[in-house]
Amino acid sequence: MAPLLFLIWFAAEVLVAVKIADAIGVGYMLLLLIASWPLGTWALRSQGAAAWRRLTAAVTEGRPPAREVLDGGLVLVGGVLLLIPGFITDLFGICLLLPPGRALMRLGPLRAIQDRMVMRAARATRRSYDVDSTARDIDRPQLRS
Repeated sequence: MAPLLFLIWFAAEVLVAVKIADAIGVGYMLLLLIASWPLGTWALRSQGAAAWRRLTAAVTEGRPPAREVLDGGLVLVGGVLLLIPGFITDLFGICLLLPPGRALMRLGPLRAIQDRMVMRAARATRRSYDVDSTARDIDRPQLRS
């Protein structure tokens, strides 16, 4: 399955690059591809530092840093996507580096983490009580050796 997805992604990247080269020329297309590498490096540094500051602030304030941890991971993925040559990966990378794009991508994982935490808390507090006092101790016969 993964090799098939990789081939589809690669074919889509080539198709988009050809269409962009037809529209603006091969030289400008290559220039755009090359320009995304320094942009990805800069974004990793600046946005990564900002995400680290938000994480540190959350920890010092004593609140759970789930959002900040997800933001840091999404910034990392976005910067790496900008370092990979291709226009589709660049588009996804830019979306992950911008706060509104991160907010959209954060919804699913954040909700899943919160659901998991609620389920763990519910399991940890679940006790089996004999509310009606109907349980009885049964004396078992002793086995003789």
